[in-house]
Amino acid sequence: MKIFLDTANPEEIRKACDTGLVDGITTNPTLASREDKPFQELIKEILDIVNGPVSVEAVSRDSAGMVREAKGYSDWGENVIVKIPMTVEGMKAVKALSREGVKTNVTLVFSANQAFLAAKAGATYVSPFLGRLDDRGHSGTILLQDIMQVYKANGFGTQVIAASVRSPTHVLHAARLGVHVATLPPRVFWQLFEHPLTKEGLEKFERDWQKVKP
Repeated sequence: MKIFLDTANPEEIRKACDTGLVDGITTNPTLASREDKPFQELIKEILDIVNGPVSVEAVSRDSAGMVREAKGYSDWGENVIVKIPMTVEGMKAVKALSREGVKTNVTLVFSANQAFLAAKAGATYVSPFLGRLDDRGHSGTILLQDIMQVYKANGFGTQVIAASVRSPTHVLHAARLGVHVATLPPRVFWQLFEHPLTKEGLEKFERDWQKVKP
């Protein structure tokens, strides 16, 4: 399973990419709004840091506008993936863009039926939102399982991105199901490294090392 970082902050991206474990980046209008930079300048800075896919979201609500934005974003770099919302107009745009070789990431997916339609439209990626479903009393993990089964049964090549990840447990569930990608906020990414017994063991080794004769 690949790991994407869900942030638009260049410093956070540099720090995480230094581990060699980050495969790509996902952004959205909310994340971009937190950075005090013009949008194009911000995305191009991120593209300079990351070799893998970088998702950039279209904000138009009609298919023609989405297609127009997507083509413009694609000119910024070969690794740009255009995020398109799961709407009727969005799927029209994905269908048109797939014919022209523009890679897309269908976002705001909350059902297996929506994921099915995104794959039929030719989406490169689909992003089911785990945390937001869990917040409403549903199971994001079951949604992932359903989507993976539907894609396998139908031979779809669309890759699944586990999105709206809230904890390392979400990451584990996605990995168990063979999900293609998990996109993580920086906080969750760094939590994956941690365990109290690891820290406790290191502290004991360091104490004991002080007793070893040179």
